[in-house]
Amino acid sequence: MDPSDPTSASPPQVHRAFELLPFQPALWLPGPHLQTVGGKFLRPPPTLPLTRERIATPDGDFLDLDRTPSPSGNAPLVLILHGLEGSTGRGYVRLAMEKLHSRGIQAVGMNFRSCSGEPNRRPRFYHSGETGDVAVVVEHLRRSFPDRPLGALGFSLGGNVLLKYLGELGDQSLRLIQAAVAVSVPFDLVAGTQAIETGAMGRVYSYYFLRSLRRKTDAKAHLLEELVDLDAVRRARTLREYDEVATAPLHGFPGARRYYEVSSSARFLDRIRTPTLLLQAADDPFLPAGSLPEASVRANPFLRPGFTPAGGHVGFVAGPGPWDPRFWAESEAARYLAQLLGGS
Repeated sequence: MDPSDPTSASPPQVHRAFELLPFQPALWLPGPHLQTVGGKFLRPPPTLPLTRERIATPDGDFLDLDRTPSPSGNAPLVLILHGLEGSTGRGYVRLAMEKLHSRGIQAVGMNFRSCSGEPNRRPRFYHSGETGDVAVVVEHLRRSFPDRPLGALGFSLGGNVLLKYLGELGDQSLRLIQAAVAVSVPFDLVAGTQAIETGAMGRVYSYYFLRSLRRKTDAKAHLLEELVDLDAVRRARTLREYDEVATAPLHGFPGARRYYEVSSSARFLDRIRTPTLLLQAADDPFLPAGSLPEASVRANPFLRPGFTPAGGHVGFVAGPGPWDPRFWAESEAARYLAQLLGGS
């Protein structure tokens, strides 16, 4: 397939022939919750330095990008999108950057608005379906590095945003993004939100995210007080309640359910024309197994399913013991992107 022809009807042979290495979950981290929590705390500290660049958005706000050193002058680039209330400082982002660098690829991490350590200027944040900022960053990278292949890697919420963006572009996506990987995607946000509200661990996850979201809302109360009910935001005890009183009104949705419906990436999978690897565990506690869109994925030859029975949410921890953990998702994502983009 000619990468310059966005209307090519079939994915490249290297995508079709790509074989995932098997994932063997660590026996000492049984079950989805231990995989999820273990993945958060066991990823190694970063070693690569980052260079920050701030770019302007069309609405007078800003986005902060963090870039690793380039392994070579013409190295491929990969844009990384983090998950809910994450940043480029998260362990999974930094490990992905290390794995990409080891394969001759330069990584550029995008911090969603309010996630770079400094509140954004506008009375809004980011959300699971916000693709406009990604488009701004992709266009900036294409202008800055017109001759370098560009890929993308999204985790969790960032994976949902990435897939929705690629689906919205349709036949034009390959002109901008030559290969992509999405990890632990909440394809169905209605079902995913219901899942995270279920059981004791669901309440733990919700508390973790809500504490951060409420703190950011309070920090921008002077900008938001005319747009949202701040007392209702502070009373929110689930992500659905927060999205109903904050995310939806701030971003033009009539309510949380409509926001979830129109932002779910499952609706866009059939339109994706960029070769894309999907790494997803059937036991992901953020998405019920019955909501995994297996039929849609297998019907689109541009999508390569990497579905595993276990792995949790952005976990995928292997290895003989906690003294030597291995992280399958970042390694396989980097290997796939290197093969598609021309890394080592």
